[in-house]
Amino acid sequence: MLTIYLGIDVGSVSTNVVALDERGQVLTTVYLRTRGQPIRAIQEGLRQLVATLGKDISVAGVGTTGSGRSLAAVMVGADVIKNEITAHAVAASFAVPGVQTVLEIGGQDSKIIILRQGIVTDFAMNTVCAAGTGSFLDQQAARLGIPIEDFGRCALEARSPVRIAGRCAVFAESDMIHKQQQGHPLEDILAGLCEALVRNYLNNVGKGKEILPPVVFQGGVAANAGMRQAFNRALGTEVIVPEHYGVMGAFGAALLAREMQPKASAFRGFDLTEREFRTGGFECQGCANHCEVVELREGRQLLARWGDRCGKWSNAVAV
Repeated sequence: MLTIYLGIDVGSVSTNVVALDERGQVLTTVYLRTRGQPIRAIQEGLRQLVATLGKDISVAGVGTTGSGRSLAAVMVGADVIKNEITAHAVAASFAVPGVQTVLEIGGQDSKIIILRQGIVTDFAMNTVCAAGTGSFLDQQAARLGIPIEDFGRCALEARSPVRIAGRCAVFAESDMIHKQQQGHPLEDILAGLCEALVRNYLNNVGKGKEILPPVVFQGGVAANAGMRQAFNRALGTEVIVPEHYGVMGAFGAALLAREMQPKASAFRGFDLTEREFRTGGFECQGCANHCEVVELREGRQLLARWGDRCGKWSNAVAV
């Protein structure tokens, strides 16, 4: 019987599942597009995990994180529920002991985490503008007719990167088009875009932050060699990209479950992949807050409600 710890990170763009052994070593990872259907993504992630590890598995603990962590926690039976900052910081510290700065850029948002002596002392997030995130880079690669996998390699071939306005996704795209019309080589434009997006990140997300090495770069955008090179140049130090850079949130959630060492996990079993779950919601009229309450049901059974500030619905007994 294989004993594992599960970490599940449900985000707006991707849903990631990580399984660790009892020493904290990664056994397998699953990366899926959420596509607006987190329940299906979670179920498919668990199916793929079982297909890789087999059915002879004992789950000793489960952690959830990401914007959909509450939904995932109720659905699978989580022992630990943590925000993305905590999960990413824990994973980075495990992968790179002594890390002092974490740069994380995902599909639709980005964040910076400052650690000192293993403790998070500061952080910031950018969820307003998509410039520099994975979705923006995907769009620009598609517009230019190059596979996103070739984006970074092409940027590294630049001889004279052009200067592009990267303070806004709209301005960056229009400036790229202008540079194309002027006849600048594609590789110079891509390298210029990477440098612009790094400037945007450091001037906004990283504004006022003391960025000290070791610096860890994680999130899906860390796969882009052009972005890595731009960060290296801007910071004057080499950023470290951990092995599991794309699933660090799920990795951290699994590590937190392992650290907790629950006597008996609340995990509801892998057969939940075949159960019928659905979500719904309503606006509470009980007071001026008008909270948007979300509920999760399995068949006809109400499993949980959340989203209310006073606890009127979330603390009620499920019926």
